[in-house]
Amino acid sequence: MTRVLCLAAALVLALAALAAPAAAHNVTAGADLRVAQTIAGAEVTVVIKGTTRVPGPLRIGVVAYQPVSGPLLSLEVRSVEDGHTVTGTAQAAADPQYTQLQVERTGPHELKLSAGNETAVIPFRVLVERAPGGDFLIYGGLFVAALLLAGGLLTGATARPGRAMALAAGAAAGVTVAAMVIVFEPQMPAPAPAGAAPTPTTSNAAGRPYAQARVETVPARPQAGEEFTLRVDLIDGSTGRPVDDLTAHHEALAHVVVTSEDGRYFRHVHPLRTAPGRLEVRLSADRPGRYLAHAEFEREDSGGQLTAADFLVGGTDKAAVGETTKASEKAGTATPPGVPTRADTTVTPRLQPAVPVAGRPTMIELDTPAGVRTWLGMTGHLLIRSQDGEFFGHVHEMGSPGARVRFTFSFPEPGRYLAWIQYATADRIVTVPFTVNVTTSEAQ
Repeated sequence: MTRVLCLAAALVLALAALAAPAAAHNVTAGADLRVAQTIAGAEVTVVIKGTTRVPGPLRIGVVAYQPVSGPLLSLEVRSVEDGHTVTGTAQAAADPQYTQLQVERTGPHELKLSAGNETAVIPFRVLVERAPGGDFLIYGGLFVAALLLAGGLLTGATARPGRAMALAAGAAAGVTVAAMVIVFEPQMPAPAPAGAAPTPTTSNAAGRPYAQARVETVPARPQAGEEFTLRVDLIDGSTGRPVDDLTAHHEALAHVVVTSEDGRYFRHVHPLRTAPGRLEVRLSADRPGRYLAHAEFEREDSGGQLTAADFLVGGTDKAAVGETTKASEKAGTATPPGVPTRADTTVTPRLQPAVPVAGRPTMIELDTPAGVRTWLGMTGHLLIRSQDGEFFGHVHEMGSPGARVRFTFSFPEPGRYLAWIQYATADRIVTVPFTVNVTTSEAQ
């Protein structure tokens, strides 16, 4: 009996070592949070490293995807629940040094990021993984079994076989409980991490309603060559309250693409959360005319959403802006805010078939230089807009960085489309514009 119990205990310990805890839905403790921001005219990604304990260290870094000059960025982390605040600074760089701040509790926090006269407030949660509830039963059962087994051995040694058998049976029961927990625990949901948001109620378990987006510019009629703010206010259609439950998808709270009607101007930016339900980004346009803004975002416990709006820019063409852009690119400096990034490659995309057919997949490939790195969690991005602006699409290269980026896309209707491929190198984000004429199968 003693040998059997020892073998059973050894088997239970082996199963405990091999068993993998189930992942918590929508929440991962210990994972890094990455949020792209367009701030002070540059594209950066704020990285909040996962924490393992509280009180404990919280490490924050700012990854730069364009040359960034100027003073350090200011960091302020505040607990929403008790207001405890810690501050620090960070320098944006391609390979940043992480700033370490001290957090005292789990739960909702806000990171205030300031550069120049711009400030973003990024909501996040400090999460710490909890031990599975079954661990207490597993190790408790083994501990009790060990005590009873030792008692049985001592009782047997004193010539009390009846009592020894009873103790051995109790030890066997403890091992059995531990084994059953190990077998069935992986099928049970893991406990939510400490600091996780409350579980959605049945009333919103099916997903939250789409947000209503109000897009405006400040000033209301910006002039070519002058900086303006593009503002997106998100309102919950069912409550009328600001939508402040955006979740980071593709490493951003929102992706905003601004294009001129003719497609010569293109900006893919990531606005700053400046207030609950309010996103803002500073831009400047180099020519007057009609501009289109497409915003992609996702609410917690809901699906993705795409909104579209347009606005007008007055004034006259600013040829000097274009010349400044070319000079800055030649010098390797940062692109001025709002000026479209121009392709610094003569390579053009390859399409298969060469003339895409509406409703059928088209493969689009572009050769890339060495040193491409991931941006927004992907190797490459393909953004497509119909000539009239009624259709907008955004797809990704899902492979690892290599000598090319490849996309598969089905154009919904025949016609002319404007397209841009984007990828990141060591010191810049490269944008390659091109046009696609899509036909019907009958025209082939």
